[in-house]
Amino acid sequence: MILIADSGSTKCDWILYNDDKANPVKIRTKGLNPAILSKKQLKNTITKNEDLFSYKDLVTSVYFFGAGCGTKKNQQKINKILTKFFKNALASTHEDIMAAVYATTSTPAVVCILGTGSNCCYFDGKTTHLKSPALGYILMDEGSGNYFGKELLKAYYYNQMPKGLKNTFEKDYNLKEKEVIKQLYKSATPNKYLAEFARFMFEHENTPFIKNMIADGICKFVENNIMQYGTELKTVPLHFVGSIAYFAKEHIQEALTKKGLKAQYFIRRPIDTIIDNIVHEPA
Repeated sequence: MILIADSGSTKCDWILYNDDKANPVKIRTKGLNPAILSKKQLKNTITKNEDLFSYKDLVTSVYFFGAGCGTKKNQQKINKILTKFFKNALASTHEDIMAAVYATTSTPAVVCILGTGSNCCYFDGKTTHLKSPALGYILMDEGSGNYFGKELLKAYYYNQMPKGLKNTFEKDYNLKEKEVIKQLYKSATPNKYLAEFARFMFEHENTPFIKNMIADGICKFVENNIMQYGTELKTVPLHFVGSIAYFAKEHIQEALTKKGLKAQYFIRRPIDTIIDNIVHEPA
């Protein structure tokens, strides 16, 4: 039995695959980012999940794709937890960008993630190539959930948000300064906290203020990330993965058109389309 995990900082989607005759089993847990969570936190999320526990002796291979898994140290951190829990399995851990690749293609392409965080790579058919490092929500992540969360909070506290929108924002969230500071500077997952505000943005995306905010963030992602692969995009397609990419599809298409580009696929959850490429082209 093959177990595949696609983890962001917010949530982790798992899928159990036995054979073509049986329907895959889907499981969801909290996000498992080894760059921001302790070994104990990672272990507890996996071992205390009843669904995963019920299959732990049947799993023979685990493919884990996750945010924060770009270094050997963090890959080993996840692998040790997985192989200790799934005692009959071999574990293989990769950066989340590879899940995006397997979810969209098995041939060369430029693949982008726009979810809690953001990233972009060129896949040559075998390996991924990044032209800039993924330095996370503080320095980068344009166009991501946490990026828009920061933009919304700044607009609110700088009194730049229209009055009606500001009133609704106040009703939907606890915006007391002490609470916001606590979540941003004392929480283990501030990027996850920021990304939770993206829901508000898409609920009000028809307002001019929010429309401009989304367009600006997407344009920054296109300019800073995608345009680095201008040469590659002359010969290969462009794909998008992630919840922000899915809901901001029209904004992305508009920004790409201005650059003479077009995206082929928009996949909300990599776990929904990843099975075939993993089964037939093991990571």
